[in-house]
Amino acid sequence: MITIVTRNKNKVSEIVAFFSDIVEVTHVDFDCFEPQANSVEEIARTKAEHAYAALGVPIIVDDTGLFIDALSGFPGPYAAYVQNTIGNTGVLRLMVGREMRNAHFATAVAYADATDVRVFSGRVDGTITTAERGTEGFGYDPIFAVGAKTFAEMTITEKNDLSHRAHALAAFRDWYVTSMST
Repeated sequence: MITIVTRNKNKVSEIVAFFSDIVEVTHVDFDCFEPQANSVEEIARTKAEHAYAALGVPIIVDDTGLFIDALSGFPGPYAAYVQNTIGNTGVLRLMVGREMRNAHFATAVAYADATDVRVFSGRVDGTITTAERGTEGFGYDPIFAVGAKTFAEMTITEKNDLSHRAHALAAFRDWYVTSMST
C-alpha cells in the first residue's frame, strides 16, 4: 500500500487512476511542510521527509512547476502560489503580445519509506494558449496545450498518457514494481 499525501483532490484522482492496477493507494489530506526552493525535486524530497516522519507509512508526494520561456521560467516552482494569487487570467495577461509561448511542466514525485527517499522526475513541453480552453483538469490545465489540445480539453486517460506527472509516476512505478518483486 502507498499513501498519497496531498491537499489537492485532483492530484489524488490522477494518481489513483495511474496505480489502480498494481497497488492499493490511500490518501491522507495532510499539510506538508513546503520549503522555498528553486527546484521541484528539492521541494518534493523535503516534503516527503517531513510527511514520512509525521505519518510513519510509505508515502508519495509531488511538487510541480510551470516554466514559461517568455517569462524567464516564471512561475517555476512557485506555480501553486501564482495560481492562487493571479490565476490563469493573470498569467494570460502577462503573456499578452508575446509571440514565444513555449513552456513546460516539471513534476518531481518523491517516495519515502523507512529506508530512504527517492525522487522521480517528469517533464512535458507545450505552449501557453491565448485564452482558457476546456473544462477538465485543474490549475493551469486550461491554458497549457500539448499539440492542439489543452490538458483541460483532454480526458484524464489522455492526460495520464503524456503529462509531466505521468512521466514522473511512470518512473516511480517502474522502480516500485521492480523493487517490490526482488
